[in-house]
Amino acid sequence: MSKSGLLILLIFATLTSFSQTFRPPATPLVTIDPYTSVWSFGDQLNGSPTRHWTGKVQPMDGLIRVDGKAYRFMGAATPVMKTLLPTAKQSGYSARFTTVDPGPAWYKDNYNVSSWKQAPAPFGTKDRNDAMLKSGTEFPKEVWYKREFTLTATDFEKPMLNIFHDDDVQVYINGVPAFECAPCFTGDYEFKPISAAARKALKKGKNILAAYCKNGVGPGYIDVGLADEIAPKGDDVILTAKQTGFDMKATQTIYDFEAGPIQLKVRFVAPLILKDLNMVSRPVNYVVYDLKAGDGKTHQVEILNSVSGLWAVNDANQKVIGKKGNENGLVTLSLGNNQQKLLDRKGDDVRIDWGYAYLSAPSAAVKSSGLGSPAELIRSFSKIGSVIANQTGATNGDTKSMAVVLSSQNVGSQTQSLHAMLGYDDGYSVQYFGQNLRPWWNRDGNKTIQGELKSAETDFAKILKDCEATDEMIYQDALKAGGKQYAELCVLAYRQAIAAHKLVADAAGTPLFLSKENFSNGSIGTVDITYPSAPLFLLYNPILLKGMMEPIFYYSESGKWTKPFAAHDVGTYPLANGQTYGEDMPVEESGNMLTLAYAVCKAENNVEFAKKHWKVLTIWANYLKKEGFDPANQLCTDDFAGHLARNANLSIKAIMGLASYAKMAEQLGETTEAAEVNALVKDFVKKWMELADSGDHYALTFDNKDSWSQKYNLVWDDLLKLNVFPKTVAEKEIKYYLTKQKAFGLPLDSRKTYSKSDWIIWTATLTTNRKDFEAFINPVYKFAMETPDRIPLSDWYETVDGKSVGFRARSVVGGYWMKVLGDRWK
Repeated sequence: MSKSGLLILLIFATLTSFSQTFRPPATPLVTIDPYTSVWSFGDQLNGSPTRHWTGKVQPMDGLIRVDGKAYRFMGAATPVMKTLLPTAKQSGYSARFTTVDPGPAWYKDNYNVSSWKQAPAPFGTKDRNDAMLKSGTEFPKEVWYKREFTLTATDFEKPMLNIFHDDDVQVYINGVPAFECAPCFTGDYEFKPISAAARKALKKGKNILAAYCKNGVGPGYIDVGLADEIAPKGDDVILTAKQTGFDMKATQTIYDFEAGPIQLKVRFVAPLILKDLNMVSRPVNYVVYDLKAGDGKTHQVEILNSVSGLWAVNDANQKVIGKKGNENGLVTLSLGNNQQKLLDRKGDDVRIDWGYAYLSAPSAAVKSSGLGSPAELIRSFSKIGSVIANQTGATNGDTKSMAVVLSSQNVGSQTQSLHAMLGYDDGYSVQYFGQNLRPWWNRDGNKTIQGELKSAETDFAKILKDCEATDEMIYQDALKAGGKQYAELCVLAYRQAIAAHKLVADAAGTPLFLSKENFSNGSIGTVDITYPSAPLFLLYNPILLKGMMEPIFYYSESGKWTKPFAAHDVGTYPLANGQTYGEDMPVEESGNMLTLAYAVCKAENNVEFAKKHWKVLTIWANYLKKEGFDPANQLCTDDFAGHLARNANLSIKAIMGLASYAKMAEQLGETTEAAEVNALVKDFVKKWMELADSGDHYALTFDNKDSWSQKYNLVWDDLLKLNVFPKTVAEKEIKYYLTKQKAFGLPLDSRKTYSKSDWIIWTATLTTNRKDFEAFINPVYKFAMETPDRIPLSDWYETVDGKSVGFRARSVVGGYWMKVLGDRWK
């Protein structure tokens, strides 16, 4: 077939793809823990490269070859980018710059910049802490810079910016607007298309690139270059499989494709079965390929599954080495950083760069396997149906992949199945108050990843059945509690909520289920992340919720944390050596811990957990007795909204915490303490209703009657049978909230139009009928399905336009199960 014919087929395959109604903002593919978490950021599995939840590209490529003809079904072809103007990372350069507003004409060619300073790029803020800035230049909040460059030709195919900007940016070429984005940022260098006008403005000889960057919050950075995207030609053009179906379940993501006469079903399976700690911890996922011919004939089929070295490094400049082996009936390949610096990197927008990524498959199904450049692996597969590369030396992470080719002959009308396994062995997962801890599956240090892969293969059929049973349970529980859209939200949130944690054991063997505060600040073991995520784990395995709380208890009980209230966190992931967040949240965290402690007791139907930690629970309760009812000017979990004094919802949290403490005291035989606290709670509730009353609703703060807020903390009153507030309080609030709805949900409070999806669902659980519940849920579902931000589910977003304000891939979406929990505990 001619090149033009191939391109027509490729375009046709894209245009005729199926119509997808359930449309997650991003789709989980491989979800093991906060580090090994790979997603598809679009509707089509083959429409873009797979990415880490942070947005960094972590390619996993999938091709199917049918009777010698290759089709891509996963990932996207990596374009060849020819550098036209190097970035500072590629080749150092200097530029004229200023940090004082130069006026409106600064970007024009004839603007005189001789008074500007000359300095090396890149430009970044002082707090960037980037290795590049050691040879670059700092700027405070804003920077304007210009650089000259020379072109010898302009016959480009698709000129692009190679840009790293944090935050807002404007770029001009020869005085013509080329690219603008605000509010937005990139986490690394990305290729961005330039405007048609800017493309025309490029010329032979001297050119001028001008850039402006404004840093809003956090570190700032700007560096801009140019590249030309070269399209595949001739034999390098690979057909695109037609995606015909999509389904997502709690533990599985399922895609259907047509590749010529073959119908291909691809299932990504993450065995996150909460009742089984070994399954939660085992660092192995499956990719299952079901094959069937649709034309009544038989066909020779091969499938390529490749994984990039970027899975094992933080950025592409780090070098990886690979290994290949054949044991236990499995072909196993691995890739890892050639410099293993265990637990050396901490922070939020970072990826693991120690340990090894694994790709494995049953030897009997493997036609070939190898390590090599991504392009060569794909090229050799498309031409001969095998990979022949065997590159073992250290190369940059983005230039080496590992691949297996699975083969099935005589694929006809009966479905044939193949599968591969994807895993990650981090060796040690976290540092816990100075001690490096292994993952739960290897807590005693006597297991190997090879053994886990073998067990995963041996138990393959059983695990798939267990996953299917879990999928059915999760969906049906949520469907019964809140209807179809609510059930689909729970399905969407399941893997995200679990995989934002790491399961380890302390020195005594106690499970610790440590969260990472994803795309927020990277804290580990944050109490106000544990609190919203709790419903999922209370329902299906409270041991995991206890594992989230134990580090905070230990922190106080060991004497390492000496304040009379609960800490906010125990460090910055993966280093849990003590709180690193800059400010305490005394009422917030103490109320959270007391309420959750009683919730655990209720879930386990005994009071042993409270008994174990009674001394410190009493310290926190005593703090709330004095400071909880009318909170001082302090942060709550909604810290992005800033400080707030006399916060009525935070006061409810203190009341819920004390009422929970009183219940535990009763069950522990502390009758005098229980009676005194119950009397205090009763008095607090009476005063609260007087101070917060604003006629048809209750106020955001005790001193502002013209305000309002979601009182989501009230949900525990009925759930835990505390029964300290009259039912009329929730009824009045719900009636008022229904008048404040926006297109994408209920705002958090009267200050802004943004909201938190987890809190909306808690608020919705206060309703007493399905109609009102769905009135709150349906806009949240609309946000999840229609948000323009193609990222793992964000919990903080604008209710007016559905855009993410911040946060993504966080465990707080475990709070979506509050309605299921409420119904279960009625």
